Amino acid sequence: SKFQTMSDPSLLVLIARNIKQTHSFAVESQVIGPPQPVLSLVGDDVILPCHLEPAMDAVAMTVEWTRPDLKPRFIHVWRDGPDRLIDHHQSYKRRTSLFVDKLRKGDVSLKLSNVRLSDEGKYRCYIPSLDKEAIIDLVVGAASSPVLNVSKSSSGVVLECESKGWYPEPELFWLDAEGKLLSAGAPETVRGPDGLYTVSSRVTVEKSHTDVAFYIKSMLLCFIISGDFFMDTPTADCSCSAEHIVIGFAVVFLCVCVTFFVYKWRQNKLGKSQIYFPSKGCDVNLLSQLFDVYIDMWTPGHKLRS
Repeated sequence: SKFQTMSDPSLLVLIARNIKQTHSFAVESQVIGPPQPVLSLVGDDVILPCHLEPAMDAVAMTVEWTRPDLKPRFIHVWRDGPDRLIDHHQSYKRRTSLFVDKLRKGDVSLKLSNVRLSDEGKYRCYIPSLDKEAIIDLVVGAASSPVLNVSKSSSGVVLECESKGWYPEPELFWLDAEGKLLSAGAPETVRGPDGLYTVSSRVTVEKSHTDVAFYIKSMLLCFIISGDFFMDTPTADCSCSAEHIVIGFAVVFLCVCVTFFVYKWRQNKLGKSQIYFPSKGCDVNLLSQLFDVYIDMWTPGHKLRS
């Protein structure tokens, strides 16, 4: 009878499970991405985070990663197990993957390998069965070690700096030991066919400026080199890459501003570091503080000021 069928324990259990699953899908499940942009350097591998909250087994779900501004828009599709590579954008071929072992825990993050400048943009992580999505913003940057040429002149020391392979477009500045900008010729910036920038500049430093620093900055990255360029300055011209400057000068400091942050060094006895979040890239005053701290750390007989 109808009453007997509804009284079947196995049927009641199945109905209860379906009700629980439907409630979980409709009310609780969300697709969550990061609240801030994800940054990557050209050539690196990057993970675009995305997960289900609360955690659910996503192995049997369809997971669509797309870039709405591209045609075709599909970057990576997971459907009932194997990756589906049909109708994918060709520029992402063999460069995308999901973490299969983490799908059961609701982690649907996308790994993007060998990042290119063209990868910068907004990505959509969409779960059709939940009709939920998350938008992840990827920002791509590039930088390289600068080359510094040092030579003597009648009025002091001539410093020439060139750095290739930057993105976004960088700026180059020279600072004295007090963090003040030095008068220098206008930097020359050239964009190559690969979309990357080369920046160069030169300055003549008088002996009154015994400690000098230059820094190259873009929206994402800062590179600082500082030191006493009058110490052991050769009589002939020389060309030093960033890897070798540390031997002849006081310090080489590389500052990577990931999602608009730089390392802010506190001037205490332990030299403790702290992450600082400026509103726009790398700040001149902040960099002068970094410079002061590093001069103290590397100059013989000097201690960090408290």
